[in-house]
Amino acid sequence: MRKITLIHLILFFLIASSTLAQGSFDLWVVDTQGKGGKLELIHQSAKTLTNRAEYDNQPNFINDSELVFSAADNKGNHDIILYSFRTGNFTNFSKTADRSEYSPALTDCKQYISAVVVEPDGSQRLWLYPVTGEPAELLYDDIAPVGYYDWYDNKAAMFVLGEPNKLIYAHGKGNLEEICSWVGRSVKNRPKSAEISYLDLNDQKSVDNKNSISISSYDIKKKTYKDYGYTLPDSQDFIWVDKNHLLMASGEEIFIRKGTESVWKSLGKIPSSTHQKITRMAYSPDLNKLVFVMQRNQP
Repeated sequence: MRKITLIHLILFFLIASSTLAQGSFDLWVVDTQGKGGKLELIHQSAKTLTNRAEYDNQPNFINDSELVFSAADNKGNHDIILYSFRTGNFTNFSKTADRSEYSPALTDCKQYISAVVVEPDGSQRLWLYPVTGEPAELLYDDIAPVGYYDWYDNKAAMFVLGEPNKLIYAHGKGNLEEICSWVGRSVKNRPKSAEISYLDLNDQKSVDNKNSISISSYDIKKKTYKDYGYTLPDSQDFIWVDKNHLLMASGEEIFIRKGTESVWKSLGKIPSSTHQKITRMAYSPDLNKLVFVMQRNQP
């Protein structure tokens, strides 16, 4: 185990500051069977969900049949798109020419789709979009720039860019609790718990000359920290498929492990001649589907 160096911190800050830049990414979907540690991928079912040159990324399931994600139009503006597995239709949940929305997710109260919004003046804050279609509302006017976030108890844990960047939990107006400084881009509420899990960039180790980052968590109720081992080398995107099991990818291969164990188990590779490198993922145990992002090969 080693502490992150100043050079690593500077590089990370530059990378984190540019994560909202547009690139060519598509959503893929693969059917699954089994639950938890017995989860399996039905590899022959893997296919593209979107297939275009623009940016389609950051998927999140909002119920047992619908998914939201951030998508760019041909002018580079990003909106929230809703996809229904029931109908097979894509719908603009937002359509805002003067701002871009990223990282959409359903709030705990299920009344809003939240999103990180890059506003006309460049501010990057968390907004709420009512599912009823009413005008969007700014949630935290004094917290910016927000990079990534997740929800617990109808309040947000937010990765806030800065020197250093910080992971904070907003108990209320002016009541912000700092969880950690120098964190990675995955911030996830551990299911059925009060824990906010995250990547602690202060704690890394070298595996085959690649960086593996500590997955840590903070219990909002108990005020205690917990360690969930390390990421796959050079990977920063993890999700929980249930309370006990983590999912990550390396290249085109997807892995699973129990949070209390150290060895990642391969669920197999997703073969593609057109795409590479799996990053963000979203899993629905109700649909038995895993949605993931892959980068388009350059022509």
